[in-house]
Amino acid sequence: MNIPVVLAVLAVFVILHLRRANLLVWAMAWWVGCYVVFRFGFSAPIPASVVSLYMGIVSIAILAYVSSSQPRREDISRPLVRLITEKRYAVLLGALVVAIPALAAANVYLRMNVPLEPPFFPRTVHPASPSTITVHDRKIDLDAGDNPFRRLETSNPEEFRKHVENGRRVYYRNCFYCHGDNMAGDGMFVHGLNPIPTNFRDAGNIPMLRETFLLWRIAKGGPGMPEEGAPWDTAMPAWEEFLTEEEMWDVILFLYDFTGQRPRAREEVHAP
Repeated sequence: MNIPVVLAVLAVFVILHLRRANLLVWAMAWWVGCYVVFRFGFSAPIPASVVSLYMGIVSIAILAYVSSSQPRREDISRPLVRLITEKRYAVLLGALVVAIPALAAANVYLRMNVPLEPPFFPRTVHPASPSTITVHDRKIDLDAGDNPFRRLETSNPEEFRKHVENGRRVYYRNCFYCHGDNMAGDGMFVHGLNPIPTNFRDAGNIPMLRETFLLWRIAKGGPGMPEEGAPWDTAMPAWEEFLTEEEMWDVILFLYDFTGQRPRAREEVHAP
């Protein structure tokens, strides 16, 4: 926790309590205070998408509280009615009418123009995978294993295309929000992520990796990243909690098919 930020928010609450602030001021103070704590109150940064989710919950909770009884509704509406109807507040009302949409537009503009930058911290981008993992109670050998549907590319092309198309559906239902519809790591949520998602179109990425490595990263997500890959401030979930093993293998087939890349072959180890 960032103690100075939390103490500053608590100090504001104490001042409002001593000055007997009305319910409208308290509602705004709680909303702003929660945002400040979520945004600046933690030493490890929270992704912007998560902050937005939390603030949505806070907004609903505050709205439910202030509208839960007739006296509270009157406490909230009374200063708003005075602001709208009394002439002495006309200048303030006009300023708010202009400022609120202007701030909203400025926020959208700033978010749309954030430059994409690599992470500033040193870490291993592609850490070594474990020898085996367990997915849906089944042990998978990452060193000696292969994508079980890759062999269909030559033995049964029609069946192979069905798996690729299934991978397409899986990708555009789950992955393109961050990795982008063109797989360039520029999805609509990319500005809230650090580090930004992998650019699958880069010839230095997935062609250098085996398909079993990608299965490991997809299945275990950010929570499964080993220490040498830290810090890993990512929103990528452990997809094994949402997808079947076949769906994960299929989306890997689609990644290579869409980008025109080939997976790295398994190296054979020969005894001397």
